[in-house]
Amino acid sequence: MTYDVIIIGGSFAGLSAAMQLVRAQRKVLLIDGNSPRNRFAKASHGVFGLDGKSPAEIREIGLSQLYAYPTFELWEDLVEGLEQCAEGFSVITQSDRQAKGLRVILASGIRDRLPEIDGIAECWGESAVHCPYCHGYELRNQNLGVLATTEMSLHQAAMIPDWGATTLFTQGEFEPEGDMAGLLRRRGVTIERTPVVRVIHVGKQVQGVVLADGREIPLGGLYVGPQIEMNTPLIERLGLAMQETPMGNVVKVDEMKESSIKGLFVAGDLSNPMQSGTLAVASGMFAGICAHRSLIFDPALST
Repeated sequence: MTYDVIIIGGSFAGLSAAMQLVRAQRKVLLIDGNSPRNRFAKASHGVFGLDGKSPAEIREIGLSQLYAYPTFELWEDLVEGLEQCAEGFSVITQSDRQAKGLRVILASGIRDRLPEIDGIAECWGESAVHCPYCHGYELRNQNLGVLATTEMSLHQAAMIPDWGATTLFTQGEFEPEGDMAGLLRRRGVTIERTPVVRVIHVGKQVQGVVLADGREIPLGGLYVGPQIEMNTPLIERLGLAMQETPMGNVVKVDEMKESSIKGLFVAGDLSNPMQSGTLAVASGMFAGICAHRSLIFDPALST
């Protein structure tokens, strides 16, 4: 069967893209392995109308609403192959199912590569976090740390005092200078240059950090900017153009969310230099609209 659009990835961006297309009465196949980046978080915050619901709950709500539209179909599967063909694209899944789509939206997300410091992974998504808008309120009014991983960590350290007393751990690599040093000083940020070597935690709750010289610094939360990696080998196989960001590469798209391959659109964290649940929803909505528009204005498909 040939679908109007095949969407690969069914978290916030993919679900949002699907909603625009099924409401335009287009045949949509969503293929998703249900292993999203946000699965480590017990709640999603800052998502308008859904604040505090878990990512799994939001996915369930989205799917239940999509199933109300007769042109929607879901395969709980992983895409193994994606190729251009005479009419759009063909996909093959891990369970050897095959489908064709006139357009494809990649929304398979990214994965986080955390610093190799004992204890971070165990707390990731709950008290070792990246986004203050997603988690800051729950960690408020405690001693908070920012573990520097890029120059952007210095900007993050300037933000975090709105939620609690902040220590920037430079790891001996990212020294604030000039205007940034002045801003951090005015914001009351403590600068700690001795590297963090271990995170103290009970369950998923950060209790503090151990420094290389043996000192322990008590904390109620730790902000960490992870490096990002593509969540699928399809991007490299297709040779899609990439865009460099401080956290790692994302897929380069034009102003209509189309990649360097015509007819292949990219939504969510895969193409967003700034990433959050709400931005993923917005990106998915726009990618869905743009994919629909491309079908309408394609002379080969006009009737």
